[in-house]
Amino acid sequence: MPASKRDQLLATAEQLFHEQGFHATGIDRIVAAAGVVRMTLYNHFASKEALVAAVLGARHERFIASLDAAVASASPGQATLALVDAHGDWLERFSQHGCIMAKAMGEFAEHSPSLHALAATAKIDLLGRLEAALVRDGLDHHAGLARRLFLVLEGSNTAVALLESQTALADTRTVVDTLLARARSETQ
Repeated sequence: MPASKRDQLLATAEQLFHEQGFHATGIDRIVAAAGVVRMTLYNHFASKEALVAAVLGARHERFIASLDAAVASASPGQATLALVDAHGDWLERFSQHGCIMAKAMGEFAEHSPSLHALAATAKIDLLGRLEAALVRDGLDHHAGLARRLFLVLEGSNTAVALLESQTALADTRTVVDTLLARARSETQ
């Protein structure tokens, strides 16, 4: 079944925003790449800002769904590692140019508080998922552990764009394994 024009516009805009940046990608470039006319875009999105918000929201929903599915199917005591591995899989498949939420936070900090807040909320959501995974694994009593894991994952967002992704993700997993092993040893 062919994608709807709205879905086509979202997919095209997401790809262009991710590769070229939000401000560098104009409406004319998006409609040309999507193979639609400008009016079609404005029939679905009131403005470029509305399109950006829809792209960020849809991408975040897909990302969180992938994390939640991994955690839900994790073996006992492995929820945090399942989340970390799902994050790595996402980066390898969809974020070769770095994190689109971090880009949005950078580009919209001065220009659009609402878009900046949307991207920041996505980051807070990831931190919340880490906290929940640690609870599930019985490691929630380690102060700051979720925050440290979050920092490692955020670092991997940048590292995959700079280093070979396999190296960045292997190093991320090594650091996470070390943090979790330390937390588990302190529990015993």
